[in-house]
Amino acid sequence: MATTKAASKKGLNELFHDTLKDIYFAEKKILATLPKMAKAAQDDALKAAFEKHRDQTEEHVARLEEVFDVIDKKPVGKTCAAIMGITEEGAEIMEEYKGSASLDAGLLAAAQAVEHYEISRYGTLKTWAQELGLTEAVNLLDKTLTEEKETDAALTELAESAVNMAAEAA
Repeated sequence: MATTKAASKKGLNELFHDTLKDIYFAEKKILATLPKMAKAAQDDALKAAFEKHRDQTEEHVARLEEVFDVIDKKPVGKTCAAIMGITEEGAEIMEEYKGSASLDAGLLAAAQAVEHYEISRYGTLKTWAQELGLTEAVNLLDKTLTEEKETDAALTELAESAVNMAAEAA
């Protein structure tokens, strides 16, 4: 397979930077979406989980800005098609299931799709930062990765303990 001259010059540093821009865009999009999800949620615990994660997401954005600083790049996002699709699905759920007992289960599922995407991205970025010797970036990314996993676990607990049962009982 032939490679272009321009493509052959791109290495892990560029891939790390491009992926960092992707997750930066995603986190900013999530910041805009979480208040809508919190407003739409019927279960008080789910509302609170979305509000808590919004505060955490602000911290995630700040950490990403620190990672950009570590690699001496300006913090800018690059449109992330994956997060656009996931948030569009969430918006469809809010519209199609408004007032339904299944709304919260759908919102939770959409939130977990976001979490799984973030866990994938942060895990990859952390591994690449290790490969590149970016110790400070590794530590920042690991902190966010840990929080994303904790959020996912909390959402699973909420789904299994209340929200899914309420949807099924209706």
